[in-house]
Amino acid sequence: MQDLLPEPFLRWFASRSWTPRPHQLAMLEAAAAGEHVLLVAPTGGGKTLAGFLPSLVALATPRAAPALHTIYVSPLKALANDVARNLMAPIEAMGLPVTVETRTGDTSAERRRRQREVPPDFLLTTPESLALLLSLEDAPRLVASLEAIVIDEIHALAGTKRGDQLALCLARLTALAPRARRAGLSATVAFPEALLDYVACGGRARRIEVAETTPPEIRMMLPEARIAWAGRMGLASASAVLRRIEAAGTTIVFVNTRAQAELLFQEVWKLNEATLPIALHHGSLDLAQRKRVEAAMAGGELRAVIATSSLDLGIDWGGVDQVIQVGAPKGVARLLQRVGRANHRMDEPSRAVLVPANRFEVLECEAAMDGVAARTLDGEPPRPGGLDVLAQHLLLMACAGPFSPEAMFAEVRRAAPYAGLLRKDFDDALGFVETGGYALSSYERYRKLFRDAEGLVHMASARVARQARMNIGTIVEAPLLKVRIAGRGGAALGEVEESFANGLREGDTFMFAGRLLRFLRIREITLECAEGGSGTPSVPAYAGTRMSLTTHLAARVRAMLHDSARWHRFPEPVREWLELQRDRSELPGPEDLLVEIFPREGRWYLVAYAFEGRNAHQTLGMLLTRRMERFGAAPLGFVATDYVLGAWSAHEPGDIEALFAQDMLGDDLQEWMAESSMLRRTFRNIAVIAGMVDRHAPGAERNRRQVTINTDLIYNVLRRHEPDHVLLRATWADAASGLTDLGRIAAMLARVQGKIRVRRLDRVSPLAVPVLLDIGRESVRTAADEDALLMETEALVAEAMAA
Repeated sequence: MQDLLPEPFLRWFASRSWTPRPHQLAMLEAAAAGEHVLLVAPTGGGKTLAGFLPSLVALATPRAAPALHTIYVSPLKALANDVARNLMAPIEAMGLPVTVETRTGDTSAERRRRQREVPPDFLLTTPESLALLLSLEDAPRLVASLEAIVIDEIHALAGTKRGDQLALCLARLTALAPRARRAGLSATVAFPEALLDYVACGGRARRIEVAETTPPEIRMMLPEARIAWAGRMGLASASAVLRRIEAAGTTIVFVNTRAQAELLFQEVWKLNEATLPIALHHGSLDLAQRKRVEAAMAGGELRAVIATSSLDLGIDWGGVDQVIQVGAPKGVARLLQRVGRANHRMDEPSRAVLVPANRFEVLECEAAMDGVAARTLDGEPPRPGGLDVLAQHLLLMACAGPFSPEAMFAEVRRAAPYAGLLRKDFDDALGFVETGGYALSSYERYRKLFRDAEGLVHMASARVARQARMNIGTIVEAPLLKVRIAGRGGAALGEVEESFANGLREGDTFMFAGRLLRFLRIREITLECAEGGSGTPSVPAYAGTRMSLTTHLAARVRAMLHDSARWHRFPEPVREWLELQRDRSELPGPEDLLVEIFPREGRWYLVAYAFEGRNAHQTLGMLLTRRMERFGAAPLGFVATDYVLGAWSAHEPGDIEALFAQDMLGDDLQEWMAESSMLRRTFRNIAVIAGMVDRHAPGAERNRRQVTINTDLIYNVLRRHEPDHVLLRATWADAASGLTDLGRIAAMLARVQGKIRVRRLDRVSPLAVPVLLDIGRESVRTAADEDALLMETEALVAEAMAA
């Protein structure tokens, strides 16, 4: 150990009653060998210190001149700031001659300038700020001395557009500072080989994994009243949640949506007669308020904070005694990440309580606890890198100086998301940045690069470089559409999310601002409608509800439903529910698709138990109702949950196998995507990231209307004159993997071919009750309608029990 850690470090560890852990020593050995590393360690396992330890040891001896030694990249500015504070403890205790600074969007221009003149030893930053740094002309000089790159929470970046941008930056750093070793840090890894490739940047990387000595303690807490049939908020458990808060020191209460956070906070606060200090934290709150909450938690001033995923990767709070998850976690890896926020002490278990909001969520919580016990993590494998992100990167690299296309192509392919990049796609992305592409090449403003006589690519002007740097980043604000009554002087009613508007077709009715409205069209960023309409109206839904059940967890739930030997773990009401379903209909199997058809109140209902998550079910519902219309069933609407798709129609649906045929993803998909305006909206995000449309300009900000008008015009031009344009290809790729979740639908349709089980019933089945309740809420039915359905269900239960 003395060979790896100098005496001052051993004394510092001893002063804290710590012993250097095997993975920390392994990181020192890997650094000495110049190896790139993926470190997988549970939260509280000292992984951040392990990532920095080789650099701290290397800098224990003063250097002749200031030079950048280590770059640390975090997905969150707050995490970078917190790590900077935590690093100062060992540095000051040992008197190390090490300087630490952050460089994020909050860093002043003066400090950024000074960092270029007198670099700190450690620079803590984010993917966007690193991309900006590498776009500077003096970037090669600044990073030439670089010895280490530490990427924290790497699992949260890989597979996202921010991760694509960071991977391209890592490839650039590999070219500029080939000696620099890379270390990726993560608490959870579902696809270790993919993350190893991400860290390796075309080379090789070593995986160091810390065995979990104390598995987390997770239990389920049921509501005091009966378990709800439907609903996702879990507000009925507010009093039980408050009692858990009262019994612990400090608690993080996680929920899945911002609306749920607001509602649960209000319910808990109403019951908080002791006025315990309880705070609220989510991404829509003002930044200053979030920082105050974080500081209060770090200072031990709060008993609880009710939060969304805004704290999933947050600050290292060792004093958190427990985590409460209200609502099902939607994924094993997500649950482990949240559970790990409690008790950041290596030899003590993290403690968590799951609070399901309804009966299906009881099944999901049990399946998630099984997944944690089995350590089988879930999530989607990282997808290929986006061509829009590549276009932005090429423009930024030209800002730094001329480059050879051949050398840049080789450099880009070192980035794991772009390892399979075709030369045609690279050339098309570069061609777009140079001229805008064939259809736009006559417009001067799209000519941002040029080639000299030797074939080197140069920036067209200093103005273009300035604009490019002002528009760095891959996060595009989720757009809202204004709702307005059509016609001159039509009233503005408010805003809805475009994901809701994308599902509407001309003539559809919806409830908004207390009015019954009929959808007419989407014009630019406005949803135009008229008063009145016929048919059952829908109600707009908002963003936080999109957190979908993972494929892995869905498979566990299906298997659990099918295996009655495991039902003894469920509470009695849930067991009765499943037994009654088995008697009245049947239960979904692990590999098939159960579809129930039954009449109710003059309509026909189709309920498909697909278990593919809300996003996939939304797309499936849109495609299915198109086919039902073509088959003469006259569909009236659908509703999607994480577990079930329910559709209702005027006529009895027939030929269910044909309705769910794999060709659903052919012409039906093409027609729906063309009509729904989803591609147009997706293109807008692509165009902004790729630099076709600037969000920011010197002295002015483009509003959403300007951005939308520009991108809509360009979209029409490209579809007409250059349908194979690189940004249109990127748009299709984004649509397939994003909102529509086509991969899951395609896999499900392939899996169930020849295994679709159709049950035609004379009335609603027990398992269909939750989705009918959701249909009632989406359709703005009365409380009496819901009560009638519940009374009918209770009668079914009583009848079964008597039998």
